[in-house]
Formats: sequence, C-alpha cells, structure tokens
Amino acid sequence: MSEAALVASRRAPSLGAFERYLTLWVALCIVAGVGLGQWLPGLFHALGTATVAQINLPVALLVWLMVIPMLLKIDLAALGQVRNHWRGIMATVGINWLVKPFSMALLGWLFIGVVFRPYLPAGMIDGYRAGLILLAAAPCTAMVFVWSNLVDGEPHFTLSQVALNDAIMIVAFAPLVALLLGLSSITVPWDTLLLSVLLYIVVPVIAAQLWRRGLLAKSGPAALGRTLRILAPLSLAALLLTLVLLFGMQGAQIVRQPLVIAMLAVPILVQVYFNAGLAYLVNRRLGVAWCVAGPSALIGASNFFELAVATAIALFGFQSGAALSTVVGVLVEVPVMLSVVALVRRSRGWYERGQAT
Repeated sequence: MSEAALVASRRAPSLGAFERYLTLWVALCIVAGVGLGQWLPGLFHALGTATVAQINLPVALLVWLMVIPMLLKIDLAALGQVRNHWRGIMATVGINWLVKPFSMALLGWLFIGVVFRPYLPAGMIDGYRAGLILLAAAPCTAMVFVWSNLVDGEPHFTLSQVALNDAIMIVAFAPLVALLLGLSSITVPWDTLLLSVLLYIVVPVIAAQLWRRGLLAKSGPAALGRTLRILAPLSLAALLLTLVLLFGMQGAQIVRQPLVIAMLAVPILVQVYFNAGLAYLVNRRLGVAWCVAGPSALIGASNFFELAVATAIALFGFQSGAALSTVVGVLVEVPVMLSVVALVRRSRGWYERGQAT
C-alpha cells in the first residue's frame, strides 16, 4: 500500500469536544472581542494598522498558524486517485466551482441587496456581499475530514477530492473572486488579491507539503500523526484569536446593529443546504455509492472560512462588512454542517434505494 493510501485509510478522528462546541467558543470570542475593543481601543487600532501592502501582519501570522496544520493533512500525491471516483469528483468539483460561488453571489444580492437592505447600514451593503462571495469562493480543506468520517465516507475519495480542490484553488481563487466582485460592482484591488493568494494559499501549501515530506521521510506516518495532534489545538487557538482581533475592531458596529449577524446568517444557511442537497442528488443520479456521495455533499457545502476571513481583512480591512460576513460563516459552520451530517446519515436507505434503481 502506498504512503498516500496508508494515511488515507486510517480513520479520521471523530469530532472532539472542542470542535463540537466551536460555535460556543466563537460566541465567547465575539463577547471578548467586543468588550476588549471598547476597553482597549488604542491596542486594536495599532494592530489593525500593522500592515504591509495592505496585508495585516498579525492576521497573516495567525492565518499561517491556522492553515498550515490543516494543509499538513493533505497528500497531493492523492491526485493520482482522482480517476478511481471520477463521478463523485465530477459532481463535487461542479458544485464547488461552478455552482456555489455564483449561487452565493445571487443569494447575497437577494437577501443583502434587496430583502434586508432597509435594515442594514447603508454604507456596508457592498462589503457584506463581498464577504459572502469570499466565503463561498473556496471549498473547505480541513474540517471535511471530520465530516467525512461522521458519515462513514470513503477516505480515499475525501483525500483525493481535497487535494484536487487545493490544486484548483491555487489558480482559480483570485480570478473567481475578481469576477464575482466585479459582477457585483465591487472594486477589486488586484495587487492585494494576488498577494493574498500568494500568502494564504501558495506559501502555506508549499510549506505544508515540504514539512509533510520531511516528517514522512524521517520517521514515517506515526510522526506525521503525532505532529497533527500537537498542532490541532494551535490551529484552532489561532482562529479564535483572529476572531477576538476582528471583533475588537468591529465591536462598536455590532453593538449598534446586533441583528446584522442574524441577517447575514440567512444566505449562508440557504447556500449550505442548497449546495449539499444538490451535490447529494447529483451523485444519486449518477449512481455514485453512498460512502462517496456523503462526503461529496459535505465538501460541496462547506467553506474554507479561514482563507475567507484573512482575504476579507486584507482586501477590505478589519472594520469592513466583508470581514464581518466571513466571521458569521465561522459562527454557523459547525452546527449547520452537523445538521447536514445527520440528514445524510438518516437518508441512507432512501439514497441506496434510488441508486439501485
């Protein structure tokens, strides 16, 4: 068995207590950030202005701490396994790159630009919509291993699908974001967007792959597993600290508009259920096995919210509506994805009856 197959065939850990209550920790970070922002405004202003070429340095460091441990799980050699599950891969890629970003742009226009527009701050509308687009423009690369395990997903499919999405993201994220922001009449700072892709996608992918190969060459899969277990808390801690910083800058706005978060959550919830359901149905129509269709639906629905938060801050700033939109995505990610997991598991009999037919 190859190294990629060996690592992929190992059962991913189930959702731990910390991850299961991620929404609670995010909510506590919101409270802490808002309170600290009111108490220490000078500190948060200094952190918010610590930028080079519009890239915030504290956030860049935290994003690397978030993303690199997650990308360390990915073996790009798994791209060679794509052909083994080509129908499920085709369905997931179509949802991730041809449906989800455009459906989110449409939902952002509908809910933020029309339905909720009278209740939102007038100057923040474009920023909110931009954040939603950033949230949907890249598929999740880390938590999907947990979701896949919870639906008894085929591990080789999950690994190869995530590796393929990472490869696509390197070349497609910036053009796709620029296209959708342009269609939404939102100005795109191309130099900052390309620098964000370099810092938050290309550099972490290269660093993670070099680190992974070094660990495997020196001590084998056991060393890789130990390193991942050690780094997992660091990655989540970096995410939560980023949220404290963000809400420290956003605090005054949130206190004035507490219902904004609920309104921003609506298009996110709709797009998750829509894209998960569509991916599930397309796989069923194609006769794909349930153990592939389950993770396909979950990968099709989930977002790379760490990248979205970092890019929103880089493009539009800490105090932007875009940054707030992406953080709302973090807030709802775990409970909504757990609900999708439950729906996929409960519908297995229905799915397999239709597949057999």
